[in-house]
Amino acid sequence: MNIFDAIKQRRAIKQYDPDHVMSDDEITQLMELTLQAPTSFNIQHWRFVLVQDKDKRKELREAAWDQAQVTDASLIFVLTADVKAWEKDPQRYWEHAPQQTQDILVPMIKQFYEGREWIQRDEVMRSAGLAAQTMMLTAKGMGYDSCPMIGFDQDHVAKIINLPEDHAICMMVAVGKGTK
Repeated sequence: MNIFDAIKQRRAIKQYDPDHVMSDDEITQLMELTLQAPTSFNIQHWRFVLVQDKDKRKELREAAWDQAQVTDASLIFVLTADVKAWEKDPQRYWEHAPQQTQDILVPMIKQFYEGREWIQRDEVMRSAGLAAQTMMLTAKGMGYDSCPMIGFDQDHVAKIINLPEDHAICMMVAVGKGTK
């Protein structure tokens, strides 16, 4: 499927074939392409929590006000982001770049984020949003449907997935074979 068709055909699908299982190769392809999404300073703030355990998925469904796609879609991802990734060894993001580039960009990371909590949170949300859209378009290109979700109790979901204190939940994304 070409990108224009994927954009035109992508919809937030709520009903999925609960018996359809995506192969490991398909999941790998989905993630490899999703990880091509851009991030500020190449920090790659996002963290993808793929919840496969059936009991955990039932808990997530409860936290998501009983939305069926949480348990019925082939995959459910909780997209989270490390709000403090910018200060955790920032030179690693540019270690393969020319030294001149490193000398400019690495110090800029601290200047951009330090003491600006709103920017830290805004940037992880933007990065996760770009990744989510990349994931949904990739899924469509692979012949699957998806559903971005913000309708859930974030505190409850954070407990279910053992979210670290310095991370934020951005959204959930269901991926699978839509039935309606």
